[in-house]
Amino acid sequence: MQVNKEEEGGGGGGGGDTEVGIKKRRKMERRSEIKSAIEELSLMVKLKPVVTRARNGDEKDEPRDDAFHVPTRLFLSLCGVILEVLDKVGPTMAVLRLDIHQNVQRVESFKESDPSKYSNLAEMIKKEAGEGNAKKGNSCSKAIVWLTRSLDLMVALLQRLAKDPGQKMEQAVEESYNVTLKPWHGWISSAAFKIALQLLPETKTFINLLKTKDESYENFKEDTQTLISLISPVLEEIHCILKLHGLDRLKSK
Repeated sequence: MQVNKEEEGGGGGGGGDTEVGIKKRRKMERRSEIKSAIEELSLMVKLKPVVTRARNGDEKDEPRDDAFHVPTRLFLSLCGVILEVLDKVGPTMAVLRLDIHQNVQRVESFKESDPSKYSNLAEMIKKEAGEGNAKKGNSCSKAIVWLTRSLDLMVALLQRLAKDPGQKMEQAVEESYNVTLKPWHGWISSAAFKIALQLLPETKTFINLLKTKDESYENFKEDTQTLISLISPVLEEIHCILKLHGLDRLKSK
């Protein structure tokens, strides 16, 4: 399969270029990661095509492949936000950061095999699922599964920080991890994450890293709630796509 060859042999620079470009633009415009994500998501809401649900012969209308549209560029941009946040946390989350970075590269590489067709994330999964490769090896679909779960983790953590900024960082991250990534992690990944929890910065320090220099906590909280309201429907749609193709319950070894 040509796409798999491109995944294995190239595309590494693509993910890096995207990540560097996002960082450079954000630094020049002095925007926080959260504000940038809000702008990206707001634009997607305006441009997103109207989708329909098709009847599959049952009494209920069920979604089909062509009823989904998730812009790949937006998805990768949001994943880039996670990488930037992890950079600010420091080497504590190096293993998770590397995993996310490699998965971003796999999606980037797949997209470049047909940029127009794969501008819709759903088409990538549909392609691999149709060929029976979605659950095999280092598939792009599996990369999307784990990137989506990482975004789930970010949203869960932001929800906790916005609700209770006084909560200890270790507790907030652990609780977020328990309801997002942990159910799908093997014991090795879970153990590594447990160790990383002990080296996290304090909650106040972490929030200050996410805010712009002169931004108040109230503005940060408001932006966080806006981001969550915008990103949640996107993640819900991706989870629907994964479930449609039987990818929603994949676990690591």
